[in-house]
Amino acid sequence: MTTSFPVTKTGLRFGFATALAGSLALSLMVLPARAAEDANPVLAKVNGAEIRKSDVALAEEELGPSLAQMDPATKDENVLSFLIDMKLVSKAAEDKKVADSEDFKKRLAFTRNRLLMDSLLASEGKAATTPDAMKKVYEEASKQIGGEQEVHARHILVETEDEAKAVKAELAKGADFAELAKKKSKDPGASDGGDLGFFTKEQMVPEFANVAFGMEPGKISDPVKTQFGWHVIKVEEKRNRKPPEFDQVKSQIETYVTRKAQADYVGKLREAAKIERLDKPAADAAKPADAKPADAKPAEPAKK
Repeated sequence: MTTSFPVTKTGLRFGFATALAGSLALSLMVLPARAAEDANPVLAKVNGAEIRKSDVALAEEELGPSLAQMDPATKDENVLSFLIDMKLVSKAAEDKKVADSEDFKKRLAFTRNRLLMDSLLASEGKAATTPDAMKKVYEEASKQIGGEQEVHARHILVETEDEAKAVKAELAKGADFAELAKKKSKDPGASDGGDLGFFTKEQMVPEFANVAFGMEPGKISDPVKTQFGWHVIKVEEKRNRKPPEFDQVKSQIETYVTRKAQADYVGKLREAAKIERLDKPAADAAKPADAKPADAKPAEPAKK
């Protein structure tokens, strides 16, 4: 005698819920994979070998400057075409056993070492560019800049001393300096009335700078000779140089901090390593390089 067990509503619900839960779990497992594929789609296949969006991005990074002048559509087309050709030619090279040659092995080893070096140094540089490190560099450079004097001046540049004396005489009679500069000066900035803007002493040739920084605002110099010709200088104002705002030079500071961290890291590796130079006498090999990484000095924030 066969005994049958009735299927209860509770049993039906339990079975349905279990199946639903299983399907949901399976879907959740599949979704991340599909999302990753959607973010990195296959753009082409070469004899079955896939070329994905990430491959194009990597190629763009490597090809860099050669793509700079291309519009986005042309760039994408050229990079994808390059990758297709690379797949084809590299497979042909494999078939011809190019990878077995000594030259290829040497180049592959060099490329691998270079990639390892670049990757590690990029990581070290990124780790060093903390907000505190960047602020510290900015503050140190700002201290060096703070208090440095700047002069705002105009000048009229002519060929001979006699011309410069004639210009000075016209100015003494009340001629407007800016208007006279437009008429007489051979300097490219003559159209701006000979305006040189603000500058620090080291930004000008010594003969010019010594006179300009020794004058009071509003005064006009006697003729001054430099390698460019004869100048008549008018100082408009003087001020203590102000450092630019942090945000104006943030990218430059980031570059400096990154490169210094990388140079310091390489320097430490050199100190800990046993390096034997066989291309020169031992005494010469022991001498330090002219520019040690540790000698790096904080770069001044860029002038405005």
